[in-house]
Amino acid sequence: MQTAIARFDFDQLSTNFSRFWRSTSGRIGLVLTTILVLLALLAPILRPYNPATDRDYLARLSAPSVAHWFGTDALGRDILTLVWYGIRTSLLISLLSVGLGLLVGTVLGLISGYVRGPVEAGLNWLTDILLAFPSILLAIAIVTVQGPGLISTTVAIAIVQIPIFMRLTRSMVLTLKEQEFVQAARALGASPLQILGRHILPASLAPIIVQATLAIGTATLEAAGLGFLGLGAQPPTPELGAMLADAFKGGYSLTQPWTTIFPGLFITLTVLAFNLLGDGLRDAFDPRSGQPLK
Repeated sequence: MQTAIARFDFDQLSTNFSRFWRSTSGRIGLVLTTILVLLALLAPILRPYNPATDRDYLARLSAPSVAHWFGTDALGRDILTLVWYGIRTSLLISLLSVGLGLLVGTVLGLISGYVRGPVEAGLNWLTDILLAFPSILLAIAIVTVQGPGLISTTVAIAIVQIPIFMRLTRSMVLTLKEQEFVQAARALGASPLQILGRHILPASLAPIIVQATLAIGTATLEAAGLGFLGLGAQPPTPELGAMLADAFKGGYSLTQPWTTIFPGLFITLTVLAFNLLGDGLRDAFDPRSGQPLK
């Protein structure tokens, strides 16, 4: 029986990978995401940056050239370097916030869907309150209370993500807990914790993974929005939203457009990459689609 289960898992994995690879959006998203992650990881090795010394005041607001491919900003800093490290900052915030939101939201969703009574009512009430506020406004309110910074931004975006994962996980639990394999485990004496951890959670992973991938794109936009408002990463840490804010505040967006084009372009590419990857994963895990949706 153990061999049959292992073969079934392998066959299912092979089927999912085949579906994913037939998805054009999935392949493009995977390539873009891989490039962005590699850029973020290799930044300190391939292009070391010291905000205190990497400035050339004689080259302030220089147009893109061989020496500075993306031009320079008002302090003479190389925009390519700033964008490179800005991607690193954005991905760090997005991955940590989505990971924290996924962990807390999934646990609360499992409890809310399986446990009835006041616990379920209280968690649902909390979810409804959080979802009633626009995500960016809720994040702004949280960061305003905590104070600006990387940690505050990460926690704020994570709190915004919690009710999304909680609602998704709860819906999966409500669907799966009446299935035959769960009833069989219950009849054999499995505890609620064993049923949730060994049976319901593994069966719920596919939509959770897809939602997590899509949420990274959303978190990137929210991090950029907070950075633009001055509530995200603080100087001298490079951050894409803060770079846009500096350009607009200095009035360089029209006269020196490269100060806004490149940070905005890489925000767009990051969001697009994870959204395409999420579409591909959705095509792979959707049992109702024999062919990819795109």
